[in-house]
Amino acid sequence: METGRTIGILGGTFDPIHNGHLLAAEWAREDFKLDELIFIPAARPPHKDLQGILESNHRYRMVELAIEDNPDFSVSPIELERAGYSYTVDTITHYLQTYPGIKIYFIIGIDALQIIYTWKDLDRLLTLCRFIVVTRPGYELDKNAACFQSVPAEIWERIEFLYIPALEISSSDIRRRVAVGKTVKYLLPSQVEKYIKENCLYQDINGETYE
Repeated sequence: METGRTIGILGGTFDPIHNGHLLAAEWAREDFKLDELIFIPAARPPHKDLQGILESNHRYRMVELAIEDNPDFSVSPIELERAGYSYTVDTITHYLQTYPGIKIYFIIGIDALQIIYTWKDLDRLLTLCRFIVVTRPGYELDKNAACFQSVPAEIWERIEFLYIPALEISSSDIRRRVAVGKTVKYLLPSQVEKYIKENCLYQDINGETYE
């Protein structure tokens, strides 16, 4: 990675990755003139219950399959190989130390913005990167709304907003649909759908919905 490049990072459990993730990544790459977009599957996200999260090898492979036709996308196992919880500040620090001179945008959603005050070493993180907050067109963000009361004031100076078409797609809904035998076609890349079927993922032998 060359000095002076601008990269975007999209983290998450990707359980599984879907078309909403891909659309947000591609529009962020174009609108913010990113030289590269890196997907980083989390191993142990501190804000999620680890019980029920699919094995990391499957989640990583599905990201590989989803992005294989886009030369501007890549996937990194950095958080899967790191012991302990997956903290954004550690990942950003790694990239800045490994590739001095790069500029980083970290891509998050509105839900993540609402709880960003809980993130590890937030004050330091704000000095390391800028944030792209993905939301739908026409959404009017009210900083004074109750859901943003705990968001530190300095955050707003480090945020850019990316408005994309509202896609009512979620990984949890995909898992539920697979568990009960419903179609997930067009919700995620066909190669990921095929991988899920071939490996019998998100199925419960007792017939219960996978959560």
